[in-house]
Amino acid sequence: MTTGNTVTKNVHSDIDSSNKTLLKSDALYKYVLDTSVLPREPECMRELRLITDKHKWGFMQSSADEAQLLGILLKMAGAKRTIEVGVFTGYSLLATALALPEDGKVVAIDPDTESYEVGRPFIEKAGVAHKVDFREGKGLEKLDDLLAEEAAAGREAAFDFAFVDADKPNYVNYHEQLLKLIRVGGTIIYDNTLWAGTVALPADTPLSDLDRRFSAALRDLNTRLAADPRIEICQLAIADGVTICRRVV
Repeated sequence: MTTGNTVTKNVHSDIDSSNKTLLKSDALYKYVLDTSVLPREPECMRELRLITDKHKWGFMQSSADEAQLLGILLKMAGAKRTIEVGVFTGYSLLATALALPEDGKVVAIDPDTESYEVGRPFIEKAGVAHKVDFREGKGLEKLDDLLAEEAAAGREAAFDFAFVDADKPNYVNYHEQLLKLIRVGGTIIYDNTLWAGTVALPADTPLSDLDRRFSAALRDLNTRLAADPRIEICQLAIADGVTICRRVV
């Protein structure tokens, strides 16, 4: 977006895994990472995170503290059948696969196989490739396919957990599909729901076209989730904003 002679950069353009946070204190965030996150990060995840930081779209990677949160929530839920919409290089996917039991499975959906191939060797090195069912394609289409597969197998809402970090304008559509796939008591997590804090900025704030579009989509999602009686929600200011939904109906 251009304002006068000034080009407005995307709000995430200078972010990598060491500073992806909404905390106002860089020192405090570094303390959190250095004290309780990075010392517990598996070596295979650290290697993938550092390689992904060098990717031209490295800012799309989940942060280390968010991956830690994802892993512990999966274990607390006792999840075995999970879904991930939006994989990129697979950092959060690797966190999921490591957290699942030996007979667990994650259906991982993304149209970008090339980026997934960056992370696949680390998934194999970690010994969890057998837990990953990667499906190349658009999220909405692949979720429709999954719904059809589940119906053909006589299963209804039999997944325990889902993590969504994909195209933001389609989050509201993913939500409707996932509520048909996730069991009552199961969990759906949406990433980037505060979009670098832009969801709370005045309407006339200069933003890039992408940031304006995504921020509007996420404000709409947040409003819908807050009013949805089918779920309980908790929105956290971790990483770029994480919303945890528990299906109750």
